[in-house]
Amino acid sequence: MYSVNKELIIRSGSEAVDFALLKDGKLIELHKEKEDKSQFNVGDIFIAKIRKPVPGLNAAFVNVGFEKDAFLHYHDLGPNLPSLLKFIKLVSAGKLKDYSLKNFAFEPEIDKNGAIADVLSSNQSVLVQVVKEPISTKGPRISSELSLAGRYVVLVPFSDRISISQKIESKEEKDRLKRLVQSIRPKGFGVIVRTVAEGKKVAELDRDLQNLTDKWTAMCKRLQGAHHPSKVLGEVNKVSSILRDVFNDTFTGIYADDEDLYYATKDYLQEIAPQKANIVKHYQNRDLPLFEKYNIERQIKTSFGKTVSMSKGAYLIIEHTEALHVIDVNSGNRSNKALSQEDTALEVNLIAAAEIARQLRLRDMGGIIVVDFIDMNNPENRKKLYDFLREEMSDDKAKHKILPPSKFGLIQITRQRVRPEVKIKTREENPMGSGEIEAPILVIDKISADLERIIRNHKKLVLNTHPFVAAYLTKGFPSIRAKWFMEHKKWIKVIPRDAYTYLEYHFYDSNGNAVSE
Repeated sequence: MYSVNKELIIRSGSEAVDFALLKDGKLIELHKEKEDKSQFNVGDIFIAKIRKPVPGLNAAFVNVGFEKDAFLHYHDLGPNLPSLLKFIKLVSAGKLKDYSLKNFAFEPEIDKNGAIADVLSSNQSVLVQVVKEPISTKGPRISSELSLAGRYVVLVPFSDRISISQKIESKEEKDRLKRLVQSIRPKGFGVIVRTVAEGKKVAELDRDLQNLTDKWTAMCKRLQGAHHPSKVLGEVNKVSSILRDVFNDTFTGIYADDEDLYYATKDYLQEIAPQKANIVKHYQNRDLPLFEKYNIERQIKTSFGKTVSMSKGAYLIIEHTEALHVIDVNSGNRSNKALSQEDTALEVNLIAAAEIARQLRLRDMGGIIVVDFIDMNNPENRKKLYDFLREEMSDDKAKHKILPPSKFGLIQITRQRVRPEVKIKTREENPMGSGEIEAPILVIDKISADLERIIRNHKKLVLNTHPFVAAYLTKGFPSIRAKWFMEHKKWIKVIPRDAYTYLEYHFYDSNGNAVSE
């Protein structure tokens, strides 16, 4: 059976920590954690004051200390808001020292379809949790239905519900987990059982629950005399939160280039998966940076541009607008005589679908995404593409929905985004003059993609390019030109041209005629 290599690479910098998730050496997720105490991370809990309820929106604006007020909709209040408000009032005043909720009398639930002004008033203290980080011009989106996420379970204060992840398919396993959690659930708290709890023993679930109730107690202690607004519970450090959310038994290696991060990662794994603690390694090669060693720097440069090259000469154009994202799939004028036009379209579309699923995770693109695939006339091929895209996106943790292809070959995707989109600069200062140009690695990738498209139709090709680029292609062993030879069985003559700008290149045939790229 084919085994997948899944690695997490953790690089420490002076201002930020970068996390790169690799699947068979290919970058599929990228996270950056900046050392900024004022950040609003998903999961953070704040004690804050209602600035004003807005009946027309059935929502309230809340001052959480961000430049723009946070938005709290009636549907995000949670049914047990009155109990939460009473609890905050008693704890803040120092009248309630038992934070366990086992002897706390709950208030009646609020009406599902009620009005914001009936339950909240200006200047009222409330505990809120960030469910969406500030994005673009919007403040954070918040909820007063609190939840504390652990490795196997999520603890929900002021609730008595037990729910099991839908991704656990076995009814017997669902029933077993429900029985276990019923026996260890603290009174006054609901529990959501996560997918990774499948097959776990009661002791592991109990330890997880205990950690979460300790967290709850520590948070409640901070409420008395707390400044409004202030963060009373921060998400665990990024190493732990990323490992908690993405780590599973399929990981084959975790590498960190910082000693403290290495020990923090190892300690956390020792706690949640002791048998896997030995996959954490401290990377200490000073001569070759960690991201270079795993080819991540290059993948970042070639994956975040407007144009994304794929195999067989195909490429994507990714455009961003305020309302939606548009992705255009291009075959790159490739011709394969063995395939009909329909088969070629299907082949390129399938390659593109796999890359699009990766790009959505990598850039954390959200909202509405419209993909213009290459037109296919055969309905079976359209279904094949739709099913393949769904399969490729199945391990994407962000909530998403994919609509079947329209008659025009468009597929619409909605994908929930809770963090700002990852944007990386792929342009650099132009060494030949003013302004910016695409990074040099992108030039090489474009030349390779063009070569892939045109080489079949020519016996001999000559490439004229800037001397820097020519040297990059021909030096070293094996050189990029040597790799082309092994792949295409044709030797490409490379001629350096001093008159060319840095990004300029042209292919010529054996008669000296320019070949259209």
